[in-house]
Amino acid sequence: MAITDDLRKTLSDPTPLYFAAGTADLALQQARKVPALVEQIRAEAPARIEAVKAADPKAVQEKAVARVKETTTVVQTKVNEVVAGLEPDLKKLGETAQGLALRGVGRALEYAVKARETYERVAEHGEQAVRVWRGDAADGIVDAAAAVEPRASRPAASVTPVAEPPAETTAEASAAGKKAAPAKKAPARRTTKKPTPPAE
Repeated sequence: MAITDDLRKTLSDPTPLYFAAGTADLALQQARKVPALVEQIRAEAPARIEAVKAADPKAVQEKAVARVKETTTVVQTKVNEVVAGLEPDLKKLGETAQGLALRGVGRALEYAVKARETYERVAEHGEQAVRVWRGDAADGIVDAAAAVEPRASRPAASVTPVAEPPAETTAEASAAGKKAAPAKKAPARRTTKKPTPPAE
């Protein structure tokens, strides 16, 4: 029975659908920005192409070689520092490895929490998007307004009871061709008299 309950709960949970709707809505919002980016690239492309055409291939090659040499020396220096900093003490290395493993687990948990929060935020966004698509957004605004403005803070004069429409008179009812409902009489009350005690 537990499996059936779990399946029922999983299949009745709308959160994954809201997540999908939220993802689609966010993708649509990002897609709306694409035409502006295309126009910007189209405007900047001729200047960049001219800059590439005007660049001297030998100068570009020399810059690349210099960057590679610089990177190689920096990497070698860092590796030498790390190797020199390692201690031969195995116990210390074990503690360091254990600390790194614990940090890794902590980061993994942190990322899992962040992923769950992001999932919930996107699902909430999707729920709002579905409400807007269905036209339920106005209902949510009315509910929010009611929650923000409690009844006690409203002025008493602004709260007016809704009056019931006046009942039609029997003459109006007969004129309209409707039968007036007979008035119900209150049921008669039974009164039982207690016999008075005989006088002595």
